[in-house]
Amino acid sequence: MSDSYKGYREPVLSVLKKNNVRVWSEVEMQTTRGEFKGLILPRSETADAKHIVLKLINGYNIGIAAELVQSIREVGYKEAHYQIPEKDFPVDEGKPNVKLLGTGGTIASRLDYRTGAVIPAFSPGELYGSVPELADYCNLETEKLFGVFSENMGPEQWIKTAEAIGEEIEKGVDGIVIGHGTDTMHHTAAVLSFMVQNSPIPIVMVGSQRSSDRPSSDAALNLIHAVKTAAESDMAETMVCMFGPTSDQYGLLHRGTRVRKMHSSYRSTFRTISDIPLAMVDRDKITPLRQDYKRRRSDRNVNINAVFEEKVSIVYYYPNMKPDIIDSLVDNGYRGIVIAGTGLGHVNKPVYPALQRAREHGVAVYMTVQTLWGYVQMYVYETGREMMQLGVVPTANMLPETAYVKLGWALGQTDDLEKVKEIMLTPISGEITEREPYNGYLVYQGGIPEVEEFLRQIKR
Repeated sequence: MSDSYKGYREPVLSVLKKNNVRVWSEVEMQTTRGEFKGLILPRSETADAKHIVLKLINGYNIGIAAELVQSIREVGYKEAHYQIPEKDFPVDEGKPNVKLLGTGGTIASRLDYRTGAVIPAFSPGELYGSVPELADYCNLETEKLFGVFSENMGPEQWIKTAEAIGEEIEKGVDGIVIGHGTDTMHHTAAVLSFMVQNSPIPIVMVGSQRSSDRPSSDAALNLIHAVKTAAESDMAETMVCMFGPTSDQYGLLHRGTRVRKMHSSYRSTFRTISDIPLAMVDRDKITPLRQDYKRRRSDRNVNINAVFEEKVSIVYYYPNMKPDIIDSLVDNGYRGIVIAGTGLGHVNKPVYPALQRAREHGVAVYMTVQTLWGYVQMYVYETGREMMQLGVVPTANMLPETAYVKLGWALGQTDDLEKVKEIMLTPISGEITEREPYNGYLVYQGGIPEVEEFLRQIKR
C-alpha cells in the first residue's frame, strides 16, 4: 500500500481518496459531530479499519469513524519526524557530574505509528536533546544499559544495573539517575536498595506515566527533578523521583523499599506506603521531609552484593485458594515463597498441609499483608499462630514486592534458612520500621464533606 495511506484499509481508504487527502495531511474535517482540525496520522497495523486517526492542535490523538465524515479539506502537509537528534551535553567544570543509566520505559520512548504502541526508542543522549534544562544542574554522561519495558526487567537486568552503579561510583560520579519504566520501578528500587549498600551518592530512579509526545507528559519535569536530586541532594540512598501532586508543582523522593505504584495512569501514581516520603523537589530546591536518611559522603566506598535466586515466587492469597498453588511451587523447585495474606497475615486452613510440605522440602515461606499498610501480626489469632508453627515467618510491615526481592536476594547468598531468616528480618534500608507515623496512612474518600473541603483548598 502507498505510504500516502499507510496503515489504512477499506472503508476508511475510500473516504481519504474521495477527499484527496493523505497521511500527514493537515486537514479541516467536517463530521456529523462537528469540525475537527489536525494532522492525519498513519493507522496502526493492528487497529480496525473504521477510524481515521487525527492528531488535534492540542496534541492529543483521536479516532474518527469514517461513517461520520462529511468532508475533509487539506490545508497543509507536514510529515512528522519523532526521532530527536542526540546532542553532546555541555561541560562545566564547576558543576557536579551525573551519570544517566537508561533501561527503557516511557521516559525514554516514542510513539510508533506503525503499531500504535509506545516503544523504548530514545537513547539517553536524545533525552538531553529534548530537555536542555538538564545542563543547568550538572555535567551529564549517558549510557544505555537496556532498551526494555519494565515488565521485562528481572534478575539479569537488576544485577547488571547494580554492577554498573558500582563502576560509576568507583569512577567518581556525584550522582546516578536510572531511567526506568514505571510498572515495576518499585521492584527495581527495592532490589537495588539491597544490592547496593552504603552508597556515598544519590541513586535516583525516574520514569514517566505519559510518553513524551503527549502534551500532558510528565517525562521532562520528572527527569529535571531526578537530575537535580542526583547532582545536589545530600541523600545517599536508592530513591524513586516522580510527581507529587498531579499538577506540575513538585516531585517527591520516595525511599526505594517503601514506595509503590498505586494508579495505572495517574501522573502522581507513586506513594510512600506506611511512612512519609524523604523529600520534595522542584526546579529550585530540595526540601527534606525527614532527617533519618543516609548522607552523601566524599569517599568512593560502596558494597555491591548483586546476587538473586530466581526460584522465588509471590502468592496473593484469595478465599478458597487450594493447596496445589503452593504444592506446584514446591514441585517445581522453588526455594522461597512470599505470601500476601489477608488481615494480619492469614490463609485458609486447607492450605496448611501444603505449607507443612514446603517446610519439609526446605522452602522459605514468608508472610506479608495484602492491605499494604500495617503489620503482619500472626500471634494475635489462632490462624496466625498455627501458620508460624508450620514455618511461615512474619515480615512486620515489609511490602509484598519488597519482601519478594529481598527473599530472592537473601537466597542468592545462602542455602541456610536460619541465615536467610536473619537477613530477611534485619532492616537494611527502611524496609521494616519500628512503627508507622500517624500520617503514614492517608486514604482520602471522595464525596465526604470534610474531604471535599480539604481538596478544594489544595486543588489548583
